[in-house]
Amino acid sequence: MELAYYSDYAVRLVNSEEPARGTDALTSVEAVRELFGAGAQAARRAADSDVTRLRSVRARLRAVFEAAAEGDEVRAVDLLNALLMEFPVSPQISGHEFRDDDGRPKWHMHIADHAANASASYTATACMGLAVHLTEYGVDRLGICQAAPCRNAYLDTSTNRSRRYCSDRCATRANVAAYRARKRLESREAEVAGTARSGLSADASHASSAPADR
Repeated sequence: MELAYYSDYAVRLVNSEEPARGTDALTSVEAVRELFGAGAQAARRAADSDVTRLRSVRARLRAVFEAAAEGDEVRAVDLLNALLMEFPVSPQISGHEFRDDDGRPKWHMHIADHAANASASYTATACMGLAVHLTEYGVDRLGICQAAPCRNAYLDTSTNRSRRYCSDRCATRANVAAYRARKRLESREAEVAGTARSGLSADASHASSAPADR
């Protein structure tokens, strides 16, 4: 499995909370296990204390995405480096999951799980994946959804670095809102223009009906 794949761990964790809407999905041990996904061995070690620890990490990872979205590359990197130092990984070469056409292992880098608890394991994996993605594709590939009130994090994989929303749903909602705003503005401008024309017509009519000076 490519290390950049693990960057999705960071996105999943950050998006488990929607601050603007006041919702938080990370409230139980089961929610911690769901973050890992099906079959993850580290998820079996999840405990109540991991909920609190992951919430703390979540806030720090959100700060990384927010700094990147604001164009502050140095701050984004510094924040992520601090997490990498605190939650180191143990990479190893693996080939047990994939085989080529001849049945030989397709060797790739894998993150070994030697963390003391589930939250440390998840955090180390998420931060390493995000770091690989950042260094391979650029800090500007990390973003925060611009469709208010949504503030979900996303990884921009578009060819022209044009992504602004976390999902098609948010993109559609933002486009509809922008369209309606344009229509309201056009309507107001037309109303103002109509009022101005009416005023000019009234002035002209008044002038034409006034008696001429002798």
